[in-house]
Amino acid sequence: MTKHIAVLMGGFSSERPVSLSSGAACADALEAEGFRVTRIDVDRNVASVLAEMRPDVAFNALHGPYGEDGTIQGILEYLEIPYTHSGVLASALAMDKAQAKHVAKAAGIPVAEARVMSRFEIGNEHPIKPPYVVKPVREGSSFGVVIVKEDRTHPPQILTSAEWRYGDRVMVERYVPGRELTCGVMGDTPLGVTEIIPVAQEFYDYDAKYAAGGSRHVIPAQISPNIYQTIQQLALKAHQAIGCRGVSRSDFRFDDSSGDGEVIWLEINTQPGMTPTSLVPEMAQHAGLSFGKFLRWMVEDASCSR
Repeated sequence: MTKHIAVLMGGFSSERPVSLSSGAACADALEAEGFRVTRIDVDRNVASVLAEMRPDVAFNALHGPYGEDGTIQGILEYLEIPYTHSGVLASALAMDKAQAKHVAKAAGIPVAEARVMSRFEIGNEHPIKPPYVVKPVREGSSFGVVIVKEDRTHPPQILTSAEWRYGDRVMVERYVPGRELTCGVMGDTPLGVTEIIPVAQEFYDYDAKYAAGGSRHVIPAQISPNIYQTIQQLALKAHQAIGCRGVSRSDFRFDDSSGDGEVIWLEINTQPGMTPTSLVPEMAQHAGLSFGKFLRWMVEDASCSR
């Protein structure tokens, strides 16, 4: 009997457009693999929609708050519908950058020094010595990330303006120079390491992530074998320490400007993008898995009590 897959996409976070793109690509590929697919643009009625539909598996293509933070996972647990990616606890933990960093550090993963504070506390004085990075504690796709350079005399004014839409808690983190590297994990197996080279942007921001030509992905990353293996080991370690299931992706900075270089873990993403320009599908392809076969693995891996 053909499995019925409900692809959950859209939602109402800042990352809705990315999720719609991810969901459409996944739904098309799953149909090509022979599954019966229903596309669900998630709204506040999603629980009743799913309860009536009773799909065999929910493929979670949501990103950001409500889709990536344990909320939808809790609904799926309650309805006893097997689902892809991580469970309630790991999703909530990974979405909170500060708490995820505590867990990673306790597991022996190298992280950059940081402090969490209200954006209104920052005021006109630098909270730590520049250069540093200010990040919303609970956002994805680099929304709200601000790099404060050494020559800045005061913190960025956007933090206290009415235009700020990313929550009042922010993490102020030491800026780590160097190269942007990322590594996916599939089950308990680390995938290849990719170097991300933004084409026009200063760092891997929203446009670099999702605009065609916004960044170059080099896989395998052109780094020494020992650094390559170290990053794979740290990605797996973070995946296991946070309690992730299915697929995750960890981001790193590698400062190769002196000596052996410093490798710093930045964060883990439990709902990596599945758009045509996304990193994890490229990593799977590098490992010999077509997009369709990769998604089939995720469907077969789906469960409750994740």
